[in-house]
Amino acid sequence: MSLLLALVASTAARAEPAVELMRIVTATGEHDFKVEVVDTPKARARGLMFRKSMPADHGMLFEFKAEGPVSMWMRNTYIPLDMVFIGRDGRVVGVAADTEPMSERIITSPQPAYAVLELNAGAAQKMSLAPGDQVRHRMFKR
Repeated sequence: MSLLLALVASTAARAEPAVELMRIVTATGEHDFKVEVVDTPKARARGLMFRKSMPADHGMLFEFKAEGPVSMWMRNTYIPLDMVFIGRDGRVVGVAADTEPMSERIITSPQPAYAVLELNAGAAQKMSLAPGDQVRHRMFKR
């Protein structure tokens, strides 16, 4: 019986996205975040849905495994977010600031993207995040 409980606990623990450190370099300096990395279709589909809050220094990093057009939406997402579209090299290719919670409006990357970083709304403006800025994380080629 205890082996079964350990297996269930182990499976449940793996269901949560890994939390990793990430750095964004802008004109105002270096900004560190703790991000949940989501890289499976199921995890990407759920994203930050149904969450009521997120700490200021946290985010969610969606990896798409290939660079291309990316579309997102805010269905069932209660937290207003900034969406940062990132190229394979870690360069910011676009920012959708202060997205509308619970909206089904499609938000599309202005250029091909490899990943999307979701931060609390206002974070991008606070650090003067702009296209061309650099995101440093293990998933991006340098």
